[in-house]
Amino acid sequence: MSDCNTGDFREKEVVNLCDGRLLGFVSEVEFDVVDGRITAIVVPGRGGFFGIGGEDDLVIPWCKIQKIGEDVILVNAEGCCPPRKENGKKRL
Repeated sequence: MSDCNTGDFREKEVVNLCDGRLLGFVSEVEFDVVDGRITAIVVPGRGGFFGIGGEDDLVIPWCKIQKIGEDVILVNAEGCCPPRKENGKKRL
C-alpha cells in the first residue's frame, strides 16, 4: 500500500496488538497544520444513549501505529485505551 487518503482510513478496522481487541473504525485523522503531518487517529467511543454515558473517543498517537494493511490498522494502544472490562467470564 503506497498511496492512501484519509477516506481510506475510515474503511479499516483498528486492532490493539496488546490484547487483540477490535477498537473500531477510524472516525477522524488529526493533523499538525504547521508540519502537515498526521499526529493521531481517532476511534469513536462506544455506546451510551444519544451520546450520553458512552465511552470517550480513543485518540491514538501516530507513533503507536505499528502497521497499516489493506483492511486493518494494527496499533500498540497500551496506555491509550481503557483495559478490557471483565464480564464475569473466566479467562484461560
